[in-house]
Amino acid sequence: MRRKYLLPVVMILMVGAVIARASTASASTASAASAPSIDTPAATATPALVATAQAHYSADALYNTANAYAREGKTGLAVLYYERAALLAPNDADIEANLRFVRASKQLPSDEPSAFKRVVTVASPTVLAWSGLAGLVLAGVSLLAAQVSQRHRWLRRTALAGGCMLMALTACNAIVLWPALNAAVVLTNASPVRVSPVPMGDPLFVLPEAETVRITAEHDEYALVQTRDGRSGWMARGNIASVVPHGG
Repeated sequence: MRRKYLLPVVMILMVGAVIARASTASASTASAASAPSIDTPAATATPALVATAQAHYSADALYNTANAYAREGKTGLAVLYYERAALLAPNDADIEANLRFVRASKQLPSDEPSAFKRVVTVASPTVLAWSGLAGLVLAGVSLLAAQVSQRHRWLRRTALAGGCMLMALTACNAIVLWPALNAAVVLTNASPVRVSPVPMGDPLFVLPEAETVRITAEHDEYALVQTRDGRSGWMARGNIASVVPHGG
């Protein structure tokens, strides 16, 4: 009889541990509803303001830092912090508008989120990670309840379906956000992209400040990047910054 409970319990423990780890690894987030726009008076990007954004890593702090960099004309750093803020406050209209404005100032295109992406990023990664954990528990409890009693079958099925939907939403959110783990922003203007990770010879091409790229490999002080139009080459690591900061 006890063996009937083994599989649901093991499933809850194993998958729950994975989702809980993702939840605790996610940065803590705060509402960005009261954050000012670029045109409103605010402090410049002082070391204290940047340190606050890095220490608390909230959407508010990142958004304010991005606005300060935008006012100073540092579009690369502005886009970097807007992108980071957008991860913690997805679908925020102010962040999206300011990001498009800054990128347009450099004549760079902005990607319009698909309807699917807007649905699966309805909340922050932290909230959705905990929702997935709640869905796992809900589905597991419904499976365990089915082993104990055959009563309230409709309730168990509803709970199982709801739990599976929450887990599916969390999984889709992770899939949509996965590319951000390798995304980076160009911080310097006319950054050279070379055929090999050495500062020799003419560059293959140059990238403008605030352009976004995807890092596919790293070697010493260089990163192999790929642009949105498919071009690739090696860039000095100091000329770009990852949207998702690396630990260490």
